Amino acid sequence: MIKKIGFILTITSALFVQAQSTNMEIEHLHYTKNELALINQKSNVMKFRVLQTTNAIDYKILRAQNQDLNPTDPATKKLAERMLVTVQDKDSRGVGIAAPQIGINRNAFWIQRFDKASAPFEFFINPKIIWYSDIKREGREGCLSIPDITGEVIRSLAVRITYYDLNGNFYDEVLEGFTAVIAQHEYDHLLGKLFPDRLKEQEQKTFDLAEKNTKLLYEQKASE
Repeated sequence: MIKKIGFILTITSALFVQAQSTNMEIEHLHYTKNELALINQKSNVMKFRVLQTTNAIDYKILRAQNQDLNPTDPATKKLAERMLVTVQDKDSRGVGIAAPQIGINRNAFWIQRFDKASAPFEFFINPKIIWYSDIKREGREGCLSIPDITGEVIRSLAVRITYYDLNGNFYDEVLEGFTAVIAQHEYDHLLGKLFPDRLKEQEQKTFDLAEKNTKLLYEQKASE
């Protein structure tokens, strides 16, 4: 019993030290001068220009790798506010937007949480999808950065994702359904991937209907 308790304490201590180390690393992440200039170019209620794949410079940014950021940096709050204005603007309305789409190569995105009452938008900072369900769903997707193109994309029905909020709080969640699809689409942006890439990839794969193996059902929950 003493050995077991000691083992548990050792693991707990290791996790605590690891969490402290991660937080310290995040605190030392700083925006570049160019990033700050873009973020502060306009007020909090002004939208960003959405990058387009039809523009060569924009395309290079959309394909670039992205870096983590400091959730509690004041610039992150303004970045989030302007990104939200952008995704909710009548000219660029969507259900999600990633930082690279407005010219900031950082790991952050907004998604609309259709799995919650009133379908609020939530900001995910330094997200990592750490599990994808084997069960997939097929659905039509488009992208604010890709004009006039849509496609039937096959994605996991559920994912497990870790992320931070603007207060630096850490979350570990499982997302399902359309919300999970939105998260995967935006997460792809952070990897420098676009949904047409997924269309090409799935052409090389074989899929079976899930109903052949099991009967899938959705529970109807009583409205609150």
